[in-house]
Amino acid sequence: MATLAPPIKTDLPPQGEWTYADWLRLPADGFKYEVIDGELYMSPPPSVSHQHTTSDLLTRMRIHALNHQLGQVYASPIAVRLPVQDVPVQPDIVYVSTQNLSIIGEEEISGTPDLVVEVLSPSNWMYDRGKKQEVYRQAGVPEYWLVDYRKKTVEVLVLEEGDYMLQNVYKVGDTAVSVILTNFSVPVVEIFRK
Repeated sequence: MATLAPPIKTDLPPQGEWTYADWLRLPADGFKYEVIDGELYMSPPPSVSHQHTTSDLLTRMRIHALNHQLGQVYASPIAVRLPVQDVPVQPDIVYVSTQNLSIIGEEEISGTPDLVVEVLSPSNWMYDRGKKQEVYRQAGVPEYWLVDYRKKTVEVLVLEEGDYMLQNVYKVGDTAVSVILTNFSVPVVEIFRK
């Protein structure tokens, strides 16, 4: 599970006082470091199953978006600076529609993406369903996918009147459908193949 991280160096701030400048000083060591509400969270490098699932879904989303000129799709590590967060987060997959391409800069995405995907791992599932989901909700991310490679499910949450509503839980045998990424669908079995 993504946990509150112990201080890396003694000159770094205590939990609750982390800033963007502090985050920039963290090492590039394969761990994912994120700061939400001044608290540092870290996740270990993703497993092979996590990467396989992310790659398969990313490939399908990216090809669909490019073929239909719908926007851009990116994978972690990529910095996404949400309007409600000073420190960028790093979703597993991010979709930005053609209408919102202006939020994509050279170093980071600065603004609210149209769709965010988090692939759940034993180390981060509570964090992605809790703190991170709340930050995405506050930022107004219209669609949020929670992909669980252990349960082989895809949950699609859609923002309605300021809250995430469960659009559907897709399982092997189903075809997951996006509300925001126009006409995108993927057979669930295809993103969980090894």
